[in-house]
Amino acid sequence: MKNKIYLSFVVSLAFLSWSCNKFLEEDLVSDVSATHYYTTEKGFQDAVNATYSRLKVFYGQEIGFTMTTFGTDIFTNGSDGGHKFFNLYDGTLDPSGSFVRDAWKDWYKGINQANAVIHRSEELEMDEALKNVRLAEVHFLRALFYFNIVTTYGDAHLSLEETEGMELEANRTASAEIYKQAIVPDLEFAVANLPDTQSDYGRATKAAAEFLLGKVLLTRSYTSYADGNDATRSEALFTNVIENYGFSLLRDYGDLWDIENQENQEIIFSVINSKTQVDDGTDESGHRAHLFFLMEYDVLPGMKRDVKNGRPWKRFKPTDFLLSLWDRDKDTRYDKGFTHVWYTNNPNETLQTGDTAVYIPGPGKDQLWPESRQDSKPYMVITHEEYTERFYPSMLKWLDPTRPDHQKEQGQRNHILMRLADAYLLRAEARLQQNNTAGAAEDVNTVRRRAAKGGMETEMEVTATRVNLDFILDERARELYGEGYRWWDLVRTGKLVERVRLYNPAGAVNIKDYHVLRPIPQDQIDRTLNEYPQNPGYPN
Repeated sequence: MKNKIYLSFVVSLAFLSWSCNKFLEEDLVSDVSATHYYTTEKGFQDAVNATYSRLKVFYGQEIGFTMTTFGTDIFTNGSDGGHKFFNLYDGTLDPSGSFVRDAWKDWYKGINQANAVIHRSEELEMDEALKNVRLAEVHFLRALFYFNIVTTYGDAHLSLEETEGMELEANRTASAEIYKQAIVPDLEFAVANLPDTQSDYGRATKAAAEFLLGKVLLTRSYTSYADGNDATRSEALFTNVIENYGFSLLRDYGDLWDIENQENQEIIFSVINSKTQVDDGTDESGHRAHLFFLMEYDVLPGMKRDVKNGRPWKRFKPTDFLLSLWDRDKDTRYDKGFTHVWYTNNPNETLQTGDTAVYIPGPGKDQLWPESRQDSKPYMVITHEEYTERFYPSMLKWLDPTRPDHQKEQGQRNHILMRLADAYLLRAEARLQQNNTAGAAEDVNTVRRRAAKGGMETEMEVTATRVNLDFILDERARELYGEGYRWWDLVRTGKLVERVRLYNPAGAVNIKDYHVLRPIPQDQIDRTLNEYPQNPGYPN
């Protein structure tokens, strides 16, 4: 059985344990000095693992999906939950918001943890090859945290040194310098020193570092401070990921969401969860995405909440624009990613266990269900005219039918950060940046052929003349919807404001040009003795 790195918090130092058959040992370590413990080999390894743990407080949690899914062209708000201002772009999207604060705080905690590992390893005596690999992992993670910060907040505090005491002053470093001094060098170090594979599943690899560096350079290529070869380098990095590590697209798009098939040949890097540790409560940071994309099926006739269909928190509702993107006569990705039928689990006089209770025909099929046909059925049919913030097509990608009970919030799914189809689409974007529409179309078509219904592969292909930035963004929506990329995709490509105004009526009224950055958290400003400026457009 392959080892895995399971990311779980323990007492004050957040130390971790990793393997398929080993539980976390919760020894009291709150009285251990990092100064002495981190400079031992075991302490160093634990400190590296603790850096990974900072991924789990954002990815797979409501904060991560809210900040990357709301306020885009493909999802709008359902009926429940707070933080809708991320979708509405109204005056309550301000510096005091808890998610605005916590993302900033948690990414800087990850950065400081990485800085501590790097600094305290200098005098550590251990196998140099292994030490160098672990340091490369930490450089990779630090780059990811800084990349998230600059693409979310813009100019920000830069420090490559460990903070050991209280600091009351902060710098405001230009994003260009954070790329130049931190993100790109960290990833170049990671690429140079990470192995192709690791025995512990979930650790960073050379392919993951190349993927992230490719995305970083692609993102920078759109900016005023781009290096002239950013798009060229980005393309080369994605080509290496695609061609040289044995990754391949799964034959069936639906196989990506089989919970028994998470460690498959399409996955480049994921944030790992352990079912055992999540179910027994050892790890309280299990994947929660199964909660957020579901409609309120459990109040409908013949239905009650169960593990298979999920606990519906009704956070994210697909926009009409998203639902219009697939040609379902050719493309399987809607049908493989949304629930169509709910079967009776709460029988009544009309419906017996296992009968169809609720049916959503979905986009392009509503015209087959006029009211007269609906009235002839013993079950409920919900068509587009009947969609509300409570009832709408439910995304199934993150469903977790392995949870021990229907109320369990934490799930065992890994959070996919990088997969091969995304690498193809990002390379297409890098090629488009170089006016290579033929190459971009080639990459898009590779993804589209996999998505095709049997025998429709050729019909799914597009010509180079059709491929522009909007088409690639549409294709990213068709392929990657609900996976936590979209807000960043639209910001990177300069399309956020335009597309929200076109396709998200809830956000269209209020969105302004300055919303391409989130506000600097107010408590960051309040705690800083030197004057720390707010991002334009937001109140101080």
